[in-house]
Amino acid sequence: MARSSLQTSLEPSLPGMPQAVLAVPMETKYLCQQCQGVLRKPFQAQCGHRFCVYCLTQLTSSGPKPCQACRQEAIFEEPQSILNISDAFPDNAARREIDSLPATCPNEGCTWQGRIKEYEEQHEGKCEYERITCSACHAIILRSERERHNERECEERTLNCKYCKVAFNFKEIKAHDEICQKFPIQCKDCGKKKIPREKFSDHIRTCGKSRTACPFSVLGCAAVVESDKQADHEQSSIPEHLRLLLGELGRVRQRTEGPGEWQEDSGLGLYRAPEEGVPSGSGAGQPSSLEKKVTALENILCVLNRELERNSITLEAFSRQHRLDQDNIDNLTNKVKHLERSLNMRELQLAETDSVLRELTHCTYDGVFVWKIVDFSRRRQEAVAGRAPAMFSPAFFSSKYGYKMCLRLYLNGDGTGRGTHLSLFFVVMRGKYDALLKWPFSQKVTLMLLDQNNREHIIDAFRPDISSTSFQRPISEMNIASGCPLFCPLAKLAGKSSYLRDDTVFIKAIVDLTGL
Repeated sequence: MARSSLQTSLEPSLPGMPQAVLAVPMETKYLCQQCQGVLRKPFQAQCGHRFCVYCLTQLTSSGPKPCQACRQEAIFEEPQSILNISDAFPDNAARREIDSLPATCPNEGCTWQGRIKEYEEQHEGKCEYERITCSACHAIILRSERERHNERECEERTLNCKYCKVAFNFKEIKAHDEICQKFPIQCKDCGKKKIPREKFSDHIRTCGKSRTACPFSVLGCAAVVESDKQADHEQSSIPEHLRLLLGELGRVRQRTEGPGEWQEDSGLGLYRAPEEGVPSGSGAGQPSSLEKKVTALENILCVLNRELERNSITLEAFSRQHRLDQDNIDNLTNKVKHLERSLNMRELQLAETDSVLRELTHCTYDGVFVWKIVDFSRRRQEAVAGRAPAMFSPAFFSSKYGYKMCLRLYLNGDGTGRGTHLSLFFVVMRGKYDALLKWPFSQKVTLMLLDQNNREHIIDAFRPDISSTSFQRPISEMNIASGCPLFCPLAKLAGKSSYLRDDTVFIKAIVDLTGL
């Protein structure tokens, strides 16, 4: 059991704690004679001096050693002053005393306080204010900044290339970007971005905006055109390319057969034998010259035939594509027209639904209708400007199956009341059940501008003139309006009028239902 306890005490540990940890004066009995720190897992040697278990183990790792503390104190005695790990024992009394001592964190900025035991078990090695050494770059940093330092600041940190995912040292990552096959490159010709370096050469070959020299540049064509316009250039420059081709052919003939054999005909762009000045009797040279001329013309004809065939194939392909595109355009045009018709029908249905909903929201079926008009000032300005001189109220009814009616209001007056009065009119509308009703319309109608203090309403009433077309059975959507051009002086709506509050007025219509 004693040996097991000793082995447990000798397990890997650390040197003593800094003296600054102690919150009380430092005493010799708390001091490790080797590291001069506060004892950690103290062992007492045979001579009585105390050491941290770590320090004693290091001292005696190569065998017994003399105790330097005994020599300094001039009490060196053999064999007591010889340090031997097997003769030392854990000083548990000293350990308990040291564990109970008050402690503070020695790291600048940290306010931790407690006991030595708490410091050793809970705070040491975990303090955010402790300065530690980066294992990679050996820089001194705060423990709290270690993660940020490792990720962003350490010169020796390892990063993964975000394009090819290969790991590199931070110092090498920029050089790697110059050769990374996944690194994104932008095409300067078409502006396309994020093209991997390994696919950039393929893009250049197919890029419609990349500028390349004409294939006939070897013959002297100086044109540099975009790839998607190369075919147009070749098509439009056939005469020029043929002239360059013939010129090159003539130069080849001259190099192979010597000077004076062929010359350029500047008028036709062909090469012919200089027959002028050649005696007719030199029959031996004429067949050879003629054969060469025929051979050259045959070669030129072959070139022209190939060019013509290629152009014919291209033209046929363009024609087929044009027909396909035209068919697609026609189909899409028909679809658009169909969608437009459907949209128009939906808009009409929506307008009808909105009208019915508005009518159902405001309509009444007892001959009494109150019309609330908001934004009165703005509406009146529009009436004065002539943009909207009149406005219609929602429809209301004398009963569920009765007369359909509405009001028409001129905010700047109408007829004799223009510019001075509100003009209010009553309108008989065409209803669904007009065939079941009595005509002409003859019910008494009362029109009112309501005093919002409920004191003095402006009232006007009339009985319909049954001979007027305004009260006959409607044959259109609504009859001609009939009512009061001088219904209310506009002056009554000026200032702090009780008829106009919060830019709102209320108009009420009452249809006498007697006799219906």
